Amino acid sequence: MTAPRLYFVAAESSGDLLAREVISTIRAKQPDVHVSGIGGAEMASAGIVSPIDISPLSVLGLFEGLRAYGTVVKLADIAADAIIADAPDVVVLVDSWGFMLRVAQRVRARAPDIRLVKLIGPQVWATRPGRAKTLAETVDHLLCMHEIEAPFYEPFGLKTTVVGNPALSRHQWGERDVFRKAHGIDDESQVVLVLPGSRSSEIKRVAPALVEAARIIKDSDPARKIVIAPAASVAAQFAEAFPDVDEWATVSSDASERYDAMAAADLALACSGTVTSELAMQGTPMIVAYKTGWVTWSLARGWLYQKRHITLLNIVSDDQEVVPEFVQTKQTPDRIAARALYWLTNPDVLAEQRAAQQIALSRMKEGDRDAAEIAADVILEEARA
Repeated sequence: MTAPRLYFVAAESSGDLLAREVISTIRAKQPDVHVSGIGGAEMASAGIVSPIDISPLSVLGLFEGLRAYGTVVKLADIAADAIIADAPDVVVLVDSWGFMLRVAQRVRARAPDIRLVKLIGPQVWATRPGRAKTLAETVDHLLCMHEIEAPFYEPFGLKTTVVGNPALSRHQWGERDVFRKAHGIDDESQVVLVLPGSRSSEIKRVAPALVEAARIIKDSDPARKIVIAPAASVAAQFAEAFPDVDEWATVSSDASERYDAMAAADLALACSGTVTSELAMQGTPMIVAYKTGWVTWSLARGWLYQKRHITLLNIVSDDQEVVPEFVQTKQTPDRIAARALYWLTNPDVLAEQRAAQQIALSRMKEGDRDAAEIAADVILEEARA
């Protein structure tokens, strides 16, 4: 039997990381596997040379997406060309609903014998459940995060496997003392970690409120240490937007320090996203912020979005606010800083928040096997099929 040929496509930072993890697991199981792909720095670290730059795909919101539509279509065409030329047995499309759907449709039309696997599905349980039918008509297998997703696809006959939340499978515990020592932070100092996002639009819309909140926290007690960790994908944009921030904060975009920074922090101010699950895994209390365009927000709240909250820890807690969310008009530096300062000056309250997050985190676990391992087994089985 010839070695399986796989092609991974990841368009954003979280998908790039997950793709790299699954690729590494597959190679451990079947060393002769041939893997090509389109991705970013994480996939590049696994030796995958991407034929296109994925950075223009980091868009957020309805109008941002509409403005980028021409770019999305063009890149989907290029991606499909690259996939067809590689002639893989299986294409694995990681997260990023809109772009991946277009890639899948193009590959399906031109090479129907190639198996298509969607790794992480759209959040049909929260918004636009009709996407379940669209996905079922386009791909052969869905690898989703939660049991609550599977029933949406059953009426359409899409084979679905629950892998669990990838963030919960990452057993890389951060080392508090290592990070503090590396950055000259003593053991007694309070550390506030700012995670301003991984998308260009998040640096524009969310980062300003989080950075200003951190400055207020710093001004209230100069002994506190502020660490700001923009994702590597937006590090240059962040530096341009906030050129003087390193005068009062430590800025680190080193991916190798990611979990150490979380473990070193007494509190995190975070842009909503995958990072919230990672913070909970490290036992770091957090405050979440988020902002998008007003038309996008109005449509989501009035029509598309079915949940009261946006943070997964809150959604799995019967849609109750375990983690404070400062969204849209509530996303102001003063409000965020006020909640943070209340926690930082009340250690018992901070400890209670940490415990509440752990309870919410326990509701997200699906089993004992790692998400990457479950995904790897399914993908190899699809290749054999």
